Amino acid sequence: MKRIGKISMVLALVLLMTSCFDKNSPNYQYMPNMYESVGYETYEGVDNGLFPQGTEALLPAENTVARGYLPYKFENTPEGKDLARLEPSPLDSLDMETNLAKGKELYDIYCAICHGPKGKGQGTLVKREKILGVPSYDDVARNITVGSTYHTIYYGLNSMGSYAAQLANEEEMWQVSEYVMKLKEDLTK
Repeated sequence: MKRIGKISMVLALVLLMTSCFDKNSPNYQYMPNMYESVGYETYEGVDNGLFPQGTEALLPAENTVARGYLPYKFENTPEGKDLARLEPSPLDSLDMETNLAKGKELYDIYCAICHGPKGKGQGTLVKREKILGVPSYDDVARNITVGSTYHTIYYGLNSMGSYAAQLANEEEMWQVSEYVMKLKEDLTK
């Protein structure tokens, strides 16, 4: 008799548990925020007291300079480019072979696709007519110098964007500028 009582008790518990079970809505949720988290939109205002007007991508504080970065002394204006035209290269002239070799390497990676390997303005993208109007370095109307080339690499010019982010530092930009001047010299011979 005790055995039948235990079996009937277990059956009653199983029957009670299965009769209340619903697959679509479980009876209890432990830690409901784990199941239904609060979603926040980027830069949206949050009513938690920290950012009531919202978070936003902020500009750095005025007059601050990023670590390892020195701003260029000439502005991105036609007047700034004219001033940069007179700027000499700060690279060591005794080690010019190394600078030109590094400049050629970087030029082949970043510049030759548009300007061509010899600087004639006939790179692969120009030949395929993906972009047009790339000048030759021997164009006398352009009157490029090492300083104006650096200015153009730093800020960009017309449809050419800035390459300051692609080149690692100031020295690499000057090396490419020196190599461009070598290409110009080779074209005018």
